[in-house]
Amino acid sequence: MTRKYYTELMRSSPHNAHKALIDEYSNYVYTIVYNKLRSTARHEDIEECVSDVFADVFLGLDEKSQHDGDLKGYIGTVAKRRAIDYYRRHKSRKITQISIDDDSLNGLTSDFNVESEVIEGETQQIILDKIRSLGEPDSLIIIYKFYYNKSSVETAELLSMKSSAVRMRASRALKRLKESLAEILRE
Repeated sequence: MTRKYYTELMRSSPHNAHKALIDEYSNYVYTIVYNKLRSTARHEDIEECVSDVFADVFLGLDEKSQHDGDLKGYIGTVAKRRAIDYYRRHKSRKITQISIDDDSLNGLTSDFNVESEVIEGETQQIILDKIRSLGEPDSLIIIYKFYYNKSSVETAELLSMKSSAVRMRASRALKRLKESLAEILRE
């Protein structure tokens, strides 16, 4: 959606303009917010943050706004900044101070394993690099399918393709990805 189209909708019906904006960008905003807050916030907090993002967008897109062109970048920036604010707020609430001399400190244990976290992070990075090496649109198809749980029909709409073509490309891309990852294991 462009700024110009949104402004025209606002002039005719602010309610329809807001509804159109939410309909088009709600999944996008939710994905950004969820990825920032999933480890620290509850579902209700994530929903509240998404609502606040749209409130910020509606207030930021008034007649005096300097933003022109496609709104996706603007909305993404607002979502990311608002989610970071929520993240900081939630993290600061969870910090508690414990004295090093406290006897209860000896009983604290953690299931956090630094080595396994590092290995998992490196593995994910290798997989993402191999997915990127597939090239577009194959890499996007794999990311939409496995990272965003999009169906072939949804992915086809996003990439302006037929769903049958998306399924075929996904099948071939997965085969190439499997071979590429198998080469790493052989090394």
